[in-house]
Amino acid sequence: MRTWSDLTSRQQTVVLIAASVQLSLATTAWIDLANRPAHLVNGSKGLWGLTIGLNFVGPVLYFTVGVRRPH
Repeated sequence: MRTWSDLTSRQQTVVLIAASVQLSLATTAWIDLANRPAHLVNGSKGLWGLTIGLNFVGPVLYFTVGVRRPH
């Protein structure tokens, strides 16, 4: 297994950028979920809260599938 110091500066930068994007997406999704009324969420808010923690996939799924848009 590679350690942080084994990575090149470029690889470290990529990891930090990816982690920042992931944290930003998840934080935005969790804030939206907390503030959105349950009737505007498809499914259980608790389950979506857990799903959002799944890397990049969770927040993207929440915003594309989990949020009900007014017609």
